[in-house]
Parts: sequence; structure tokens; C-alpha cells
Amino acid sequence: MIFFGQKSGIELMTTYGKRNSVYAKWKTNFTFTQTTVHMKWILIIATFVFSSSLLAQDSISNHYKIYDTRTKQIITIDQIVTDMADADVLFFGEEHNDSAGHYLENKIFRALHAQYANEVVLSMEMFETDGQLVLNEYLGGTIDETRFSRDTRLWSNYKDYRPMIEYAKQNKIPVIAANPPRRYVSLVTRRGMRSLDSLSKDAKKFLPPLPYDTLSGRYREKFMDIMKGSPGSSSQNIYYSQSLWDAGMAYSIYSYLKKNKHKKVFHCVGGFHTEEKLGTAAQLQKRNKKLKIINIASFSDASFSNPDWEKFSYKGNYIILTNPDLKKTF
Repeated sequence: MIFFGQKSGIELMTTYGKRNSVYAKWKTNFTFTQTTVHMKWILIIATFVFSSSLLAQDSISNHYKIYDTRTKQIITIDQIVTDMADADVLFFGEEHNDSAGHYLENKIFRALHAQYANEVVLSMEMFETDGQLVLNEYLGGTIDETRFSRDTRLWSNYKDYRPMIEYAKQNKIPVIAANPPRRYVSLVTRRGMRSLDSLSKDAKKFLPPLPYDTLSGRYREKFMDIMKGSPGSSSQNIYYSQSLWDAGMAYSIYSYLKKNKHKKVFHCVGGFHTEEKLGTAAQLQKRNKKLKIINIASFSDASFSNPDWEKFSYKGNYIILTNPDLKKTF
């Protein structure tokens, strides 16, 4: 037996062991307390985020109304999704700076995908046909978002459409870059329709077959009336360039559906292009009369609190009114 002063080695070891035991117990209790505190904070933060999300959704839901012009009733997004069961194309005619409209586009797109899965295809005015490859490469993960933003011509308010693109990317949903390249639309504005004839075969691949339809009648009258007094409005070329947008988008959708049967296209576009099922909608219907097309006219209006729905009913199958007091996205 070895002695250390007045205490044996065993006694010292026993004392040390007790101290270790007390320390271990204290450390365990402290760690448990820390963990409990952390868990409480996580729960508080999660509850706050979830509540904020619900609050944001609730706050937006108070700033739009959806009206079915056929049943003459206020409806929900669910009804639009249900009606798509018998349709091929749904046009969402937006105001480009309407925050509630962009919220609804994204919400409808996700609801359509939840209901119809891989039948759903997104089509967008905001991307041009010569950018389809770059768009596909981003959606497929070949390039990152920085490269994507550099190599394609994104709209200045791309942030409004990014949620739909990211959702499409995550869920492997095809996106149609529907619009003709703006350089060719600008060419028509400056030199007329015949100027496109001189383009190369490679360039013409990004356009609808030439000569394209310019749609006389109601659409033309509406357009010329709106443009009255604007610079260059006296020239027919400005209407021909508008018609190229419409013919091009219609042909992009038509071509996709011809190659991919039993798909449902959700096309996002400026409201004038599809209001009254004119413009792009009319161009598409002329190419395939069997397609069932439904359209949404979405816009803000001063009568939001007490609208006269009959006043707007001619615009589409569904009218979405948004609160004009909401902050615009640009």
C-alpha cells in the first residue's frame, strides 16, 4: 500500500472519482439545459417563420378576386385547375408589374403541377426562342444561375418570374422560350415585314413560318387605338411587329404540342396579347382549331372593393382583379 500524506491512494482516487462524477453530472445537466434552450429557440423561430408565411399568404389573398365569367361566380384557384382537365392551353394575361398577379401565376403553376404532374409545361413570353438552349441547360443543371443570367436576355424584373423557373428546375418541368428574338421584331418595326425575307435559314428557325398572319379586325383596331398618338404609331410596321410577337409565341406553343402529345401548357404573357382570346390565342387557334384554350385576364382596377364583373366579362374565361393599392414590382 502506498501512502500520500494522510490519505491512501485509494482514498484519493475515490475522492477524484466522486469529483469527476459530480462534474460529469453537472456537464450533462448543463448540456441538457443548453439543448433545451436551443430547441426552444428553434421552435420559436420555426413558429415565427411559419406564421409569417401564413400571414403573407393571407395578406395576399385579401388583395385579389377571381371571377368565372361562365358561371358568374367568385371562385378559387382550385376551380381553374379543375377546369384544365378538359383544356390544352391556359393563358395567364398579366400586368408585368403586378405583384399579386405574379404571386398568382406562381401559385397556379404549382397547383397545375400538383394536379397533372408531368403533363404540365410552362411557356413564357419572357424568354426568346434563340435562348431555348441556354434555358434548357440551366433547367438541366448543365450551367449555374450566374452563367444563365449572363448568357440569356433576362427581363429587368426577372425576380418576378424566378420562382416559377426555380420550381420548374427542381421538378424537371419543361419551359418553352416562346417569344421571337426582339432584334427581329425591332427589324420589322424599322423596315417592315418583308425585311425578314433576307434573313438566313438559321435565323428563320427562331421565327414562325413566313409570311406570318397579322390578324385584321378587332385585335388590330384595339391595338391601333391604344397606340394612337405614340411615336411611330402612324406606321403599319408597329402593328406588324406586334403581330410577330403573337405569331411567334403561338407557333412556339403549337410546335411543342405537335411534338409532345397530351401536354397542358401554362403560358404567361402580357394581358393584351390574349385578352378576348385575340392576339396570341387567336394565332394559336388558327394553327390548330381542335385545341381547347382557356384564358385569364389579370389586372388591377380602382373598382376592386366593389367590382362590376359584367364590365370585364368580355376579356376572358376568368377575370382576376387585384388591389391597385398594392406596391408594384417596378
